[in-house]
Amino acid sequence: MGEKFICRRVRHLRCIFDSPGEEPPQPPRALFGRDELVEKIIHHVNGLTPIALIGAGGIGKTSIVLTVLHHDRVRERFGDNCRFIRCDEFQPTPTHFLSRLSKVIGAGVENPEDLTSLRPFLSSKRMLIVLDNVESILDPEGTNAQELYAVVEELGRFKNTCLCITSRISTVPPDCEILDIPTLSTDAARDTFYCIYKNGERSDVVDDILEQLDFHPLSITLLATVAHQNRWDASRLTKEWERRRTGVLQTDHKKSLAATIELSLASPMFQELGPDARALLEVIAFFPQGVDEGNLDWLFPTIPNRENIFDKFCVLSLTNRSNGFSTLLAPLREYVCPKDPKTSLLLCAIKESYFGRLSVGVDPDNPEFEETRWIASEDVNVEHLLDIFTSADPDSNAVWNACAHFMDHLYWHKPRFIILGPKIKGLPDDHPSKPRCLFEFSYLFDSVGNYAESKRLVIRTSKLWREWGNALQATQTLTLLTRANWGLGQYKEGVSRAKAASEIYERFNNTAGRASLRYLAQSLSKVAQVGTTEAASRIINLSMDKYTQAQACKYHHTLGYICSSRGEIDTAICHLRTALGIASSFNSQEKQASILRCLVHLLLKEGKLDDAQVHLECLKSDAVSNLVSLGLATVTQVCVWRREGRFKEAESEVSRVTGIYEKAGAPADFLEFSKRFLQEVEEKINNPVNSDRQSGDDCEPLGTAVLFVFIDS
Repeated sequence: MGEKFICRRVRHLRCIFDSPGEEPPQPPRALFGRDELVEKIIHHVNGLTPIALIGAGGIGKTSIVLTVLHHDRVRERFGDNCRFIRCDEFQPTPTHFLSRLSKVIGAGVENPEDLTSLRPFLSSKRMLIVLDNVESILDPEGTNAQELYAVVEELGRFKNTCLCITSRISTVPPDCEILDIPTLSTDAARDTFYCIYKNGERSDVVDDILEQLDFHPLSITLLATVAHQNRWDASRLTKEWERRRTGVLQTDHKKSLAATIELSLASPMFQELGPDARALLEVIAFFPQGVDEGNLDWLFPTIPNRENIFDKFCVLSLTNRSNGFSTLLAPLREYVCPKDPKTSLLLCAIKESYFGRLSVGVDPDNPEFEETRWIASEDVNVEHLLDIFTSADPDSNAVWNACAHFMDHLYWHKPRFIILGPKIKGLPDDHPSKPRCLFEFSYLFDSVGNYAESKRLVIRTSKLWREWGNALQATQTLTLLTRANWGLGQYKEGVSRAKAASEIYERFNNTAGRASLRYLAQSLSKVAQVGTTEAASRIINLSMDKYTQAQACKYHHTLGYICSSRGEIDTAICHLRTALGIASSFNSQEKQASILRCLVHLLLKEGKLDDAQVHLECLKSDAVSNLVSLGLATVTQVCVWRREGRFKEAESEVSRVTGIYEKAGAPADFLEFSKRFLQEVEEKINNPVNSDRQSGDDCEPLGTAVLFVFIDS
């Protein structure tokens, strides 16, 4: 009796161990740009380390893992025991999972209740088991999630078995080595597209579309398939993309980006987040930079558990976190972004929040000045919001007032060009917001050194205000016009404008407007008129105790400039140091930079190179993110090195900044100046004898004229 039982048991075990199991699906014919990632996975797999590939839908997780399954080195290690299970093909219950596992690995156990009956088989041979789309069974909000999680966790602990899972969610067993799957590189995206698309030569317009898709593998595959099947050339493909965007990503076999995205949005975890979740995703999709998670409280005050919702978005691989911002991949962004922003109640509420924040005046004398620096990190989002709503609601004064406030914030914290220019210029002359918008727009051009355009805009602004009978506002433009004339080297015209502004302001007893005295003094200094003394005296006689720190700083800055023009260098340096101390006390980086440039220049004239370099280092530390400041700091540094005869270093520095200008799309005059400056430095290197002969005033630093043009930017 016992012998027969043993024979039957042996035959049963032999049947189990000889069961062939299921072969995994074939790998993709071509997989581009994933070689390094595949090698990393193979290293973990061959070391029997449990591994989890995490990423958004369509990112290529399955293609990568199938490539690993069929790799020669993996086959050498595991033989025919490489198994693949799609977890979205059965009901998410422990019974269904264990039955599927038993069948795929060839254990031959019918309807196992737990892993106990499968342990002899799992322990008998080295095996690689891939669980694909494991979010289908491990979603924390799923009915049987806890039991399934325990089974998968135990499965990963068999010492001779390697568990590899792919998932859209990051809630995986802690023993797993997690790899976040990135999008493709530019070259890999291009190769993926043209591996499928056979209807034309490689084209830059196709590259542009691939970039707009964030090099998302599934989107690229779908685009290439649709374009190939319909025999579109590059021109037709571009037209269809511009017209339909992600709507074009659907093949005749009903494979689509929409289905992949909706699968993620249908997950129990996402549904558990409540009705606000999709609206929040739409908001993240609307903004080019995504949403700054440091601003959730004032952006979404009415949504409870907002931090938790944003965390869950990340767990679901719907969003990425980058520099504090929550962002979406471009295809997902295109798909969920509201088609009509005005219909999104949440987006409209956020618009009002931004407009309210913009309405705070930007005044260096105000203790809240530092708080307005938020615009430097969210300027792209605000600009996009204004661009959309100035088109969607062009008659709204609130939108255009916000536009003016936005430019004022940029002027102080991030001077640059904006895309709203054509809309501002195209406003009807009788639009109540046009003069203010033009005025702030001209200030932006002034801040980046385009004085010609600043002058044209401010003349139009002055004309409008005069036609409207607003004398004080029209006078305000004279000060800016003086700055523009001064920047263009038209000093005599600047003198007349500054004098006119100064007289009108004094007649109105307008304290703030007395800043025009400063420009008058500078203009008079430039044309070397006797009036310099008069202007200096008028400024010196102003009672400093009546003015704020910012105004006192400006006047000492101006006195430094006037004394310099009169040859009183020591006195000028003294005034500039005083101005710098005041600017430091109220933390105005822009003003400190302007004063530092003047101070370094005067120290150079005095031959105090070490002192000049010390102040220059302070200037350079604040010039990293601003093209104008970067250029000015570079000019000043090269001036120092030239005085020291370090021409090679000067050449290298100017070449570096020229490259930065070219990559950043800097204005033409920036590039022209930097290239001209580079040419001058190269001439000094090639003709050292001529440079050695210089003495006295001839030793003025290179680029001094341009330095002074920008000195008050």
